[in-house]
Formats: sequence, C-alpha cells, structure tokens
Amino acid sequence: MARRIDFYDDPEAPKPNSLVPSVNVIVTNQAGDLLMIRRTDNDNWAVPGGAIDLGESIPQAAIRETLEETGITCEITGLVGTYSDPRHVILYTSNSEARQEFSLVLTGRAVSGQPTPSDESREVRWVPRDQVAGLKMDRSMRMRIEHYLAGTGLPHIG
Repeated sequence: MARRIDFYDDPEAPKPNSLVPSVNVIVTNQAGDLLMIRRTDNDNWAVPGGAIDLGESIPQAAIRETLEETGITCEITGLVGTYSDPRHVILYTSNSEARQEFSLVLTGRAVSGQPTPSDESREVRWVPRDQVAGLKMDRSMRMRIEHYLAGTGLPHIG
C-alpha cells in the first residue's frame, strides 16, 4: 500500500524533488465542530485537502478536495495561513516523490452533504473543538489547526 511519510527537520529525510501548491480546508458546521478525516495513507487525522490542479483557482481546489474526501460541500470563508517550511518534507512511497511543503490553509463553512469516507479517507467525522487535540496527527497538521483555533484573525505566514 502506498504511504505518506512526513519528515520535519530530519537529517534522514529524502531530498525534496517537487514543490506542489496545495490547499487544506478547516470546515466547520453550525455547532463549530471541525470536519476531520482519518487518512488512508498514514492513518493520521487531518483536515481535507490536496493539490491544486491546473486551471483551478485556490477556492475551487479547496471545495473540490473537501467534497472528494468527505462528501461535504463547503463555501470558502477565509485564510488561516500559508505553510512552506522547507524543513517539512513529505515522501510518497508510491512514486518516490519527496515534496517540500507548500500549502494554503483556508476556512470553510459546510453547506450540504453527509460525512462519507473515500479512497483517501478511512473515516470522516465532525469533531468538537475540545476533542481535536486528542487525535493522532502529524505535527504540521496540528500546528495548522492550532493556528486556526487561536482565533487571532491574522493569517500565519510561514
């Protein structure tokens, strides 16, 4: 099975061979719960997201990725921040791609749909804010969610 392995400031990390613009979306429902997926490629919890395709805007990619991975249609409402730390390398074992992090993290509001797993998400659910910290996730995803939960209103630039 293809895996995703995240490295951070690790001398054993492979040398990056790609840089792919991507989006993540922190989608909330009326109760303020966060839409979370348990990834099939590393079993970690995350917010939905993925690569921006040619011909797509950032919001279009965010809405498409959220729907594909979760069954939820959302509207984009804001920006959490930009994440491009070259110390974060993501290895995809299916093709030996070693990607330098490059992600825009947006906020969204659920419009319709029901949480539904996909090929990329083994589990999809609404998680109350006070329970998110207890989920197993990569440090980079935890940091993004913490920036959102801090609620400063200022985007993180990094």
